[in-house]
Amino acid sequence: MMQMQNNWKRKIILFLVSQSITLFGSQIVQMAIVWYVTLYTASGVWVAAFSVCSYMPQFVLSFLGGVWADRYNRKMLIIGADTGIAIATFTMFMIIPYISSEPVLLITLLFMSMIRSAGAGIQSPAVNAVIPQLVPKEHLMRYNGINATMQSVVQFSAPAAAGVVLAVGTLRATMMIDILTAVIGIALFASVSLPMQEKIRLNVPVLADVHAGISCACSQKLIGKLLVVYGLFTFLCVPGGYLSGLFVSRDYGNTYWYLTAVEMCGFGGMMAGGVLCSAWGIKSRNKTLLTGLCVFGAMAIGMGVSERFSLYCIFMVLYGVALTIVQTTIITWLQETTKSAMQGRVFGLMGSVYSLCYPGGMVIFGSMADVMPLQWIIVGSGIALIFISSCFFSHRFFVFTHTIFEVVGVNKKQKERQSRQKSLEKFNSITQKVKPENQNQTHNVRSEAVEPKNRQV
Repeated sequence: MMQMQNNWKRKIILFLVSQSITLFGSQIVQMAIVWYVTLYTASGVWVAAFSVCSYMPQFVLSFLGGVWADRYNRKMLIIGADTGIAIATFTMFMIIPYISSEPVLLITLLFMSMIRSAGAGIQSPAVNAVIPQLVPKEHLMRYNGINATMQSVVQFSAPAAAGVVLAVGTLRATMMIDILTAVIGIALFASVSLPMQEKIRLNVPVLADVHAGISCACSQKLIGKLLVVYGLFTFLCVPGGYLSGLFVSRDYGNTYWYLTAVEMCGFGGMMAGGVLCSAWGIKSRNKTLLTGLCVFGAMAIGMGVSERFSLYCIFMVLYGVALTIVQTTIITWLQETTKSAMQGRVFGLMGSVYSLCYPGGMVIFGSMADVMPLQWIIVGSGIALIFISSCFFSHRFFVFTHTIFEVVGVNKKQKERQSRQKSLEKFNSITQKVKPENQNQTHNVRSEAVEPKNRQV
């Protein structure tokens, strides 16, 4: 018994370490590309183009990646996606010396970003589905917290590493780091054997499986509710989190020290939140999510109204703690609630929600920040988050979201019934035509379960 317990623990640690290593290389390249485009073009159009290409393929392919995660071997999908991303990066590494035109280089980097985003769309649902495949249900919160902590460490250290590499090297050097980390991560994960997964039938069309995943979210109240809250949460995170650099530069001073301090406080809080989840293994999902949303909204309001930078940093640390707690709770709750054969599709849908709500929030709130004070937007997002948290367990909110899902589900069921009815009518018309009594044939006059009327003796 003890050997089996140590076995799954060893597997999940190896898996999380392998994913953190590959994520580290990917984050370095991602930051290097963004900085390169920003510094060498100073063009909002190019920055916007790279932002779209970094998320849109992931949004589109997350549905398909979720279906594949339920149909095929998840280990092979993850390794295949990492390998594909590494090949695209290596190809770019090889051809950069032969590109002399700056616009051509930017376009080539744009295509590479699209390929990397597509790989992430295929990989992410499988990664989230592998964790409950390895970890017993009662330990999911703890190991999701460990995963969140490791990802926060990577996201905290990758920008610094990218800055150092670019300062002493070139863009190609960051790509080589990504290739090496991919090789190490793939080798580690290849040594992990996964338990048998429950797979869906392969003779069903892919679009039917996508439809089944959406229907699952629509029909199961809790899953649909969590996805709605996750989408709203991601959207409202943008003003206080992703636009924090812009807010600090406007209100406190446009210095690297302030920007670095804010990033360190945010990622430090996220690491602390992951440690909190992993150490305590919080049991009550309802109270944890409710508290996390309330604290997150309150910290956003505090950041918007604070006049001292030191106080703003304290709020940012607590903001990061609440961010990790909310995300970890939602992921764990979905893993516990969703059937194993449906998890890939549900997490594919979750990935699509993120890939849609985050860029959407950047476009909307980024545009609003140019016409009104950003602190008003941050305070408004905090109030909205507290309102969502107060409504999360409200019967009216529950009925409202479930009614939407029921309407969608009823419409789909009606279409399915109509389709089945048409197929049945078509089948009946065909069988009616081929019945012996409806044919002008004399060699066979026997009808079903009826003796022929004129039998020659």
